[in-house]
Amino acid sequence: MINEKYNIGKTLTGLGLVSGGLDSLIACHIMQLQGINVIGLNFISPFCQYNRESTNVECNLDLFKEKLGIKIYYLPLGEDFLELIRNPKFGYGKHLNPCIDCRIYILKKAKEFMKRIKANLIFTGEVLNQRPKSQHLRALRIVEKEAGLEGRLLRPLSALQLKPTIYEEQGLIDRKLLLGIKGRGRKIQMEIARTHGLLDNYYACGGCLLTDENFTNRMNDYLKFHKKPKIEDINFLKVGRHFRYKNTKIIVGRNEFENNKLLTLKKPSDLIFEAKGVPGPITLVQEDYNKNSLKFAASLTLRYSDFNQLKGQVIYGTDYNNLTKEMTIEIENDKILKKFLL
Repeated sequence: MINEKYNIGKTLTGLGLVSGGLDSLIACHIMQLQGINVIGLNFISPFCQYNRESTNVECNLDLFKEKLGIKIYYLPLGEDFLELIRNPKFGYGKHLNPCIDCRIYILKKAKEFMKRIKANLIFTGEVLNQRPKSQHLRALRIVEKEAGLEGRLLRPLSALQLKPTIYEEQGLIDRKLLLGIKGRGRKIQMEIARTHGLLDNYYACGGCLLTDENFTNRMNDYLKFHKKPKIEDINFLKVGRHFRYKNTKIIVGRNEFENNKLLTLKKPSDLIFEAKGVPGPITLVQEDYNKNSLKFAASLTLRYSDFNQLKGQVIYGTDYNNLTKEMTIEIENDKILKKFLL
């Protein structure tokens, strides 16, 4: 109907940035109600706390296909994003979260992708004043300008609180069919979701690890010791207890799941430690290790195992199925061990 009203010769294609959350779902729905052909773009981030094996359907991107018939494209964050974290132009939030720079980065990538698929416009599920760092009015304007999308970034959920985009001014988008939501509540979004059979209940997603104090301690340590950081290395930071003994990085699994995960992530040069004869953790030793750091790693391995004496044995090597080296070690007291805990 919108196309007929404004006599548009063809259906417009809108590229929507989708996280899998409620806001982006409703934004896509609103755009479809305008007669827009919606395509979703999701950025794969190692900093997302959402576990894709979870039954939390609110964070399930399959929902976009099932309920709205939307095709989703996926783009991974690159190493350049890690450099952005190291030195963000617009600073951090409470911890290591460069929210404004992150939005600019993502929108620049989306702008390039929009050309590839020949979409006509970009829209997001952002809500004015929902997030303190990146969604207040000044931040929204900075993001648009820095991403080269000034006046061309549509935010359907808060459009009536913002200046009209060029698409509204040209009559390509009916402003009366957009929303004017602001703030942290999601009552209106949930109402729309239930009315249109998109979602029965709302469950918040896990958020970004860069807002987590413990994780950011590890991330800061990683950036300090790596001049050329790699996205794949971030997976190590999400598993186990982390220790920095001088220049050596040591990771100790906390349970069977983490032990298996560490073995999966292990690099060929990493050493594996395991307590001999008793259940316990898998310990990975990385980077610049020496005799003293290996002794410390062995002591950690015994400390977090079921071993109940002050002195015991650990086995280690680079091949988990062939740990041929052995060390007898005394367990350090907890005060010394925690001194090196990240």
